[in-house]
Amino acid sequence: MKVEVLGKNGFLPSPTNKEYAQKKLAKLENLLPDQEHVTARVVCKVYKTFHKVEVTIPTKNIILRAEVQEADIYAAIDGAIDKLTTQIRRYNDRIKSKLGRKGIRSYQEGSLKDERIVRDKNLDLEPMTSEEAIDQMESLGHDFFIYLDKETKKTNVVYLRDDGNYAVIETTTK
Repeated sequence: MKVEVLGKNGFLPSPTNKEYAQKKLAKLENLLPDQEHVTARVVCKVYKTFHKVEVTIPTKNIILRAEVQEADIYAAIDGAIDKLTTQIRRYNDRIKSKLGRKGIRSYQEGSLKDERIVRDKNLDLEPMTSEEAIDQMESLGHDFFIYLDKETKKTNVVYLRDDGNYAVIETTTK
């Protein structure tokens, strides 16, 4: 697995920080499929009272992500690795119980789709504002709504957060 360790907010990771992150992430390699093609991205940020570490590992089957705040950079890295390990184990257990397979390492492309997707739906997206999309979402009784933004002409998703507020996911194309 390749590991990128980056710093933000004025924090420059030392070679020791990078080595520590690589050593800790190496423990996850045996749980991940195609680890030689996977690049883990570790972003370290420093604030006045704490350090934040964000780790993202995009694999073929799932995107793993963990974000941890701690007083010490090493504790934050450890916490992120613990969260990722839990995510991988939970995912492997779910695959094993649903498909009778060994988990993320033996997952076959398309096999999970057949088991979990029970309906395909096509949408004609109407241009609207985010406020109009929220009104539509509430009238349908859904917790998310996909729409075409009137100004940007991009597909967006508005959703209801756990705290009762709304958020918008704006899409981009590469």
